[in-house]
Amino acid sequence: LEDARHRFDEVEVAVLPPFTDLRSVQTLIASDRMGLTLGAQDLSPYDSGAHTGEISGEFLKRLDCRYVIVGHSERRRDHHEDDEVVASKVAAAVRNGLVPILCTGESANQRAAGETGAVLRSQVQAAIQGLPAEAEIVVAYEPLWAIGTGTPATPEQAQQAAALIRSSLGERGERTRILYGGSVDVDTIAPLMRQADVDGALVGGASLDAERFAGIARYRSHVSTR
Repeated sequence: LEDARHRFDEVEVAVLPPFTDLRSVQTLIASDRMGLTLGAQDLSPYDSGAHTGEISGEFLKRLDCRYVIVGHSERRRDHHEDDEVVASKVAAAVRNGLVPILCTGESANQRAAGETGAVLRSQVQAAIQGLPAEAEIVVAYEPLWAIGTGTPATPEQAQQAAALIRSSLGERGERTRILYGGSVDVDTIAPLMRQADVDGALVGGASLDAERFAGIARYRSHVSTR
């Protein structure tokens, strides 16, 4: 993750392991003084109550999580999370002092029908409605047609979507980091990061390989993006 203007000297690297590994990863980061930020892959819309199996924002905050993914395409698909559920999770994250990474993206059919803009605007605006003006969020563009295919969106497609997301955020857009996710790898990250509105990446499969993930994080050192 980087700031929206690309002004940080270093890249922020956040790791978001499964719930069962959060405590172990937190301990490693703290004991080895790793320059990593911790996050989670999901959270409950509920802060408390009789909701067996749910993981609240308060639980994550106690484990020193800073980020939490909300509305990932797989959650929307497998658990039928609609914009209302996603919005409730974004609000829960903010209430508990976490930064939600809001995932947005269109399907291949929606792109073919020319609906990309409408889909992204709808997802973004539904998620931020009612949020305090000062609330920090991150938005990730993860086109469904690129996830897990090995064929990411082109840098130009990623830029077009990121610019649209930024405009959909209104006044919040200038201070919101926008990530690209969808088959990101060592050989695709640098061209993506050259784009004016792409501030970082949400890395999927490549993050499971330590060498590949490190290469993505070190993209500045092996390819000039200026």
